Amino acid sequence: MQKRMLGRSGLGVSAIGFGCMGLSFAYGAPTEKEAAVSLLRGAVDRGVTFFDTAESYGPFTNEELVGEALAPVRDRVVIATKFGFKGGKPADGLDSRPENIRGMVEASLKRLGTDRIDLLYQHRVDPAVPIEEVAGAVKELIGQGKVKHFGMSEAGVATIRRAHAVQRVTALQSEYSLWWREPEREVMPALEELGIGFVPFSPLGRGFLTGALKDAAFEAGDFRSSLPRFSAGAMKANQTLVDVLGDIGAARKATRAQIALAWLLAKKPWIVPIPGTTKMHRLEENLGAAAIALSARDLEEIEAAVARVPIQGERYTPAQQKMVGR
Repeated sequence: MQKRMLGRSGLGVSAIGFGCMGLSFAYGAPTEKEAAVSLLRGAVDRGVTFFDTAESYGPFTNEELVGEALAPVRDRVVIATKFGFKGGKPADGLDSRPENIRGMVEASLKRLGTDRIDLLYQHRVDPAVPIEEVAGAVKELIGQGKVKHFGMSEAGVATIRRAHAVQRVTALQSEYSLWWREPEREVMPALEELGIGFVPFSPLGRGFLTGALKDAAFEAGDFRSSLPRFSAGAMKANQTLVDVLGDIGAARKATRAQIALAWLLAKKPWIVPIPGTTKMHRLEENLGAAAIALSARDLEEIEAAVARVPIQGERYTPAQQKMVGR
């Protein structure tokens, strides 16, 4: 597995990471523990060194799972987690007060079974707490050795700049893929200027770009059923994008998922996508994207083909959208 540096931070990770959320949260019933542990350790065996979790995934159970699975290889991996919700529960609202950050870090360290958090993200910007106070609290934790790097998630450019002035921001995590390219407008130029890495979540469009989702029938507990882009009508309209990716992949002897991930890797050398999965064969498929080198001409052809497909459906509901880009 190739390695990449997250911006100019000095934090090196595998070119493709592992988004752990879906093992415990948001996509239906949690994966059986033994199978999840085996999958995470299998990822390490295949060269993955970057694992992403959060206190709110479960809540709490995903951190415990990640900590147990990676304990035997702790010094070989980079673990990222997140703070920012009251009691770790998104439904209860935001809480990025410094005292909450400090308490969350102590609790996360115990759940992860480690003495440091390699990358600590603010999960969502809290408008009730000045970002300078948030960055300052994380800076103190870095000084104490409990945290190594500071990250932000779904933050707007102005907020990123203010935080970065207090404590270097190592990485921004936001949604970015062939069907959600809004970060290219303002966020990515700012990240390049400041030397901040970019960690796209949902790089496969929450599974849609793989072609594995044939209809809008989601199991209980799968939050995609609440997203406008996953309504039956939108999915039917957006199937054209999946078909286009299939044609592009067939011409290059690659799968849709591999083309979508290879496209991200080719955009910038400081981009590290974190696709998630619950299946070993999907993990191996995803990691295969790192071996696909797309040229500038390839990128032009892919983007031209995708541009001919108007994406239907909003990314989030209006209430959910209020939580991002602040």
